[in-house]
Amino acid sequence: MLFRLLSGGDIKQALIGLVLSLPAILLCLTVHETCHGAAAYALGDDTARRQGRLTLDPMAHLDPAGFFCMLIFGFGWARPVPVNISNLTRLENRRTSMALVAFAGPLSNLVLAFLCYLIAIPLMLTASADNMFLYAVTLFLTYTASLSIGLGVFNLIPVYPLDGSRILDAVLPFDVQNRMHDFVRRYQSIIMLIVIFIVWRGGLSGLIGVVGHGVQNLAYQLLRLFGLF
Repeated sequence: MLFRLLSGGDIKQALIGLVLSLPAILLCLTVHETCHGAAAYALGDDTARRQGRLTLDPMAHLDPAGFFCMLIFGFGWARPVPVNISNLTRLENRRTSMALVAFAGPLSNLVLAFLCYLIAIPLMLTASADNMFLYAVTLFLTYTASLSIGLGVFNLIPVYPLDGSRILDAVLPFDVQNRMHDFVRRYQSIIMLIVIFIVWRGGLSGLIGVVGHGVQNLAYQLLRLFGLF
């Protein structure tokens, strides 16, 4: 995010982006991890609640390295919410329960982006250009939506420890899953460095753009349906 703003050469815009990105990142990460904990709690595991992670307090979820990556590059991570799969007893298949817990984080980011666009689109279309307060609010909402979509899509990559790996586990046979886990444990650091490099070089930009456009268009069509602008 900030890297892209700085590369544009507009220092003023970069500073504005920095100020607005800080709370936007905290909001995206907090919603993501809290929804993991809420999904686990709904499916029978209260580990996150007992450890104080079922909260909207950003400090409970902050991972400095993940926060820094989101600030600079537009993708990152928070401290993973602890989940005890043996406690996920509400559904018969615990691997399915774990996949639902994992999916809750990225899904919450898409929902957050949708809500941000629901508010931002009318402001963009009706606010006066010289109203700095509404301009800042609109910019904050669009930053939050963009970062939230990036976070959600990034976490759906099926590489441990990202959420996509837990979703993939639910559909893989046990023997394949065990072989994959052995391989990942051996080369996890290298794999994550490769993934981060690919994402940094724009490997997900097309998919993020498609998802972002879809979420924004859905919000736009809903606003039109209810005649709100």
